[in-house]
Amino acid sequence: MAQSNAGINCEYGDWSWSTDAGERARLLQSPCVEMVPKSAEEQGPAATSILGAIFIVVNAALGAGLLNFPAAFSMAGGVAAGIALQMSMLVFIIGGLVILAYCSQASNESTYQEVVWAVCGKVTGVLCEVAIAVYTFGTCIAFLIIIGDQQDKIIAALMTEPTGAESSHWYTDRKFTISLTAFLFILPLSVPKEIGFQKYASCLSVVGTWYVTAVIVFKYIWPNHEVVPGEIPISPSSWMSVFNAMPTICFGFQCHVSSVPVFNSMKRPALKPWGAVVTAAMIIALFVYTGTGVCGFLTFGSGVEQDVLLSYPSNDIPVAIARAFIIVCILTSYPILHFCGRAVLEGLWLRYKGETVEEDVVRERRRRLLQTVSWFLLTLLLALFIPDIGRVISLIGGLAACFIFVFPGLCLIHTKLSEIQEARPASWWALVSYGIFMVTLGAFIFGQTTTHAVFVDLTK
Repeated sequence: MAQSNAGINCEYGDWSWSTDAGERARLLQSPCVEMVPKSAEEQGPAATSILGAIFIVVNAALGAGLLNFPAAFSMAGGVAAGIALQMSMLVFIIGGLVILAYCSQASNESTYQEVVWAVCGKVTGVLCEVAIAVYTFGTCIAFLIIIGDQQDKIIAALMTEPTGAESSHWYTDRKFTISLTAFLFILPLSVPKEIGFQKYASCLSVVGTWYVTAVIVFKYIWPNHEVVPGEIPISPSSWMSVFNAMPTICFGFQCHVSSVPVFNSMKRPALKPWGAVVTAAMIIALFVYTGTGVCGFLTFGSGVEQDVLLSYPSNDIPVAIARAFIIVCILTSYPILHFCGRAVLEGLWLRYKGETVEEDVVRERRRRLLQTVSWFLLTLLLALFIPDIGRVISLIGGLAACFIFVFPGLCLIHTKLSEIQEARPASWWALVSYGIFMVTLGAFIFGQTTTHAVFVDLTK
């Protein structure tokens, strides 16, 4: 791999940067693996095992996006089309994860954005960091919408009037309940500089995700008599409808930003064991998403809501517990996603100002409070007026395609082009061609899904 280092890192110092690599890694580290050691000297016996790495990658992939999978299966045109779409994309999703590990070794960098900066240069690095900030911002909006969706159903079950009509009190209004929950729980958890105290919340998120999937499968096998399924399509209405389901799949399987720190934290950070890790993790995620998508879609047919839990009756106790799980998971996940976005914005600001972390500590608290409050209020305001998570996922799912396809493809191309070789074998050309194909595919998915999402929003 020594040959591949010749042309890498040549532009990484174009903007002023902290000379403290440990501080830089802390600032830009993906927080969902904050508990993982970041350098070889620190690893020792605490380095991540293969099973631990599988768990972390699965946890990074699974999340609230699974609530949108039944609607994605409906949009794709049925069970066969949905499964085929997932399986075909899974090959490239796993390939992207392996490419990122390969480029991480070649560039000697330990986070996603650092790899892109080092391998592809300043312009692409800035675009990557902006994309991460926008993606995490959009995901935070989706989280707040999901909280409102679940609270509406829980309140409807608890506050039903004797006549059977739902309560219309001001304190049960959706905008009020979302705002109250956000100010009481999410904002205080988002202010701290570090989020190490939330490192155990990932276990709760995994339990909640599996429980939601189990409830949806259970409700399909033993359906509620109140549920009447709609029409169940068996083929796509058009070839474009299949592509419109891609944002949900990209959003669901996107764990690439978190994968690079996980790879570097392993006891033996090599491509072969990492390939086994990501393959096992993606197969587990595939089973969870497929189970949720197939059973939720077959239960409700084409009438399934964008958030599948909204399709179930309000008084269904197991589903109500699932809704509570989702709310608790999001209350802990929002601050983590916000931390990711805030760290990227902080890094961009420090480079723009030509300051290091050490020189700017005095003003860091004031800037962090301003960033946090601004981020929180903007996401809350947008969540109050966006009707469902499908609108948000259709947009940020296109960005997820960039993290899965475009940036890994660009990294592979630049890494191979930087190798100094007298003769370039067929394998070299094959890898460069694969990188070009990934960039083209990711750009197509991003362009098509984003254009469709904007067009739908403008026409409704």
